[in-house]
Amino acid sequence: MALHMIKLVVGAATIEDLLDWRAGHAGPGDPWILRTRMTPKRGAEMVDGGSIYRVFKGVILCRQRILAVNTVGEGAAARCEITLDEQIVRVAPTPRRAFQGWRYLEACDAPPDLDAEAFGEAPEELARQLREIGAW
Repeated sequence: MALHMIKLVVGAATIEDLLDWRAGHAGPGDPWILRTRMTPKRGAEMVDGGSIYRVFKGVILCRQRILAVNTVGEGAAARCEITLDEQIVRVAPTPRRAFQGWRYLEACDAPPDLDAEAFGEAPEELARQLREIGAW
């Protein structure tokens, strides 16, 4: 069973904001690398089918598959680089309280993926409001 990671998104309010940031900070063919201070002890479990679930303004909205977990540097300067799949998969919006850093997320606690056709072209904010009132 895959182990996932959950992390707050800082500086982006929507998935589109995150993609815009990515477009402005990465060159063609650059891998999507998430840098963190601490290397997960269970990193091998996350590479085996795990994803990073992203929390935007208190709600999990999407995930990306984890391709590699590597430690770079040594001693106090050591950092973790997590290589992610370029594809972002939208998930059922799930409330999540704020926390610092990242946390493990067991597969049984992960929100289900949304069907791409079910999401359609509706603006994200409208879709969120419709789901909150149970109309979608």
